[in-house]
Amino acid sequence: MSEKITRRWGMAALTAVLCAGSVVLTAPSAPAAPSVSAASAAWATAEAGGALAPWAEHAESAPASQAAPRITRAQVLARAKTWLTANNGRPVPYSQNKRWKDGYRQDCSGYVSMALGLSKPGPNTVSLKNDGFTRRIAMKDLAPGDLVIKANSNNPDNRHVVIFDGWANKARTAYKSYEQAGGVGTRWKQHSYGVNGRDGYHAYRPVNIVG
Repeated sequence: MSEKITRRWGMAALTAVLCAGSVVLTAPSAPAAPSVSAASAAWATAEAGGALAPWAEHAESAPASQAAPRITRAQVLARAKTWLTANNGRPVPYSQNKRWKDGYRQDCSGYVSMALGLSKPGPNTVSLKNDGFTRRIAMKDLAPGDLVIKANSNNPDNRHVVIFDGWANKARTAYKSYEQAGGVGTRWKQHSYGVNGRDGYHAYRPVNIVG
């Protein structure tokens, strides 16, 4: 092979290497999958009618209390109302062990978790109070969508949580609320839990609620 041909082959090889290097350096990287929390993925699932939204397939795990999706007070109450008739026009039955069709536990805290759009099957009552999902407020400051919780008992049958819907009278001695009650299921009922300050019930505001 002549020296001229050898030089041509050498230049061609060098050009090929440089071009390949250029492609590696300048080729755009593939778009990163959206970073979303497990709780947001659960929210996306619920809002998509049970089918996981495409972007939710790449959900990252994160502390649920930190990843809770933003939700308005009106949305909390609207979601709470759905269980009043979700059982073929009847309330969702109460159970501490079963999950409803939407994946949430059928007890009081599972119901509240559903209304707030928290991750399924939902934190229990003690977790709602202690693990960053809520913050303590005064009873007089309750607004629709806030919670009234009793979580100071080791017996789950003596713990409870209801969703505040509004005061029932000007004296604020009773209020309207949504709850999942043992032996009854989902109901809208007037209560006075926490009003006297001596029954173990206290007011809490969900940290993911807007307004």
